[in-house]
Amino acid sequence: MADANDPYNVTADELRQFIERFEQLESEKKDVAEQQKELMAEAKGRGYDTKVLRKVVALRKRKPDEIAEEEAVLELYKAALGMS
Repeated sequence: MADANDPYNVTADELRQFIERFEQLESEKKDVAEQQKELMAEAKGRGYDTKVLRKVVALRKRKPDEIAEEEAVLELYKAALGMS
């Protein structure tokens, strides 16, 4: 008989629930990815540069100080290479 206090005690129903929840989330993740792909295709069709759009989305997730520091270092490197 399994001990209820045993941290390694596995019940088939509980295990099945975890697996099914994970599978459901995987399915939802695929659906969201497909929607994002369709949205970018629509934006591209309307003349937007999707590469730049993705960069803007990534920038919006970051703190302004981090962005400013990265841009300053980028400008420094470009100047050192004669690119600016």
